[in-house]
Amino acid sequence: MNKILESLSYAKTHEWVHFMGDTTARVGISDFAQHELGDIVFVNLPEAGDTVTAGEAFGDVESVKAVSDVLSPVTGVISAVNQDALDHPESINENPYDSWLIEVKEITAEADLMTAAEYDEFCGKEAH
Repeated sequence: MNKILESLSYAKTHEWVHFMGDTTARVGISDFAQHELGDIVFVNLPEAGDTVTAGEAFGDVESVKAVSDVLSPVTGVISAVNQDALDHPESINENPYDSWLIEVKEITAEADLMTAAEYDEFCGKEAH
């Protein structure tokens, strides 16, 4: 079963965004993505102060199956990196919505994001 939180926005590349005010957001990968990847064993993330661009890779997630790029759903400056996700990548499998990857501030642009209902429908099509 694919868990989707109503309070988040989602990218077609299976990243979630939690907006915290107008210009700050946390980014992670969705429950659908972590299920598709399988057991996550390593996470490679940029550093605070680096910039990210909507639609471009900012890091990657390595699972027992493959290495997958993680694309940024927003453009801005990284204000924090989740050290717990780096130290314990399996936490992404256990709870992908608590295991954010980066926090972005000074957001100037967004990718084409979906609501939870739109994302649920999108995942239903992807699974078939």
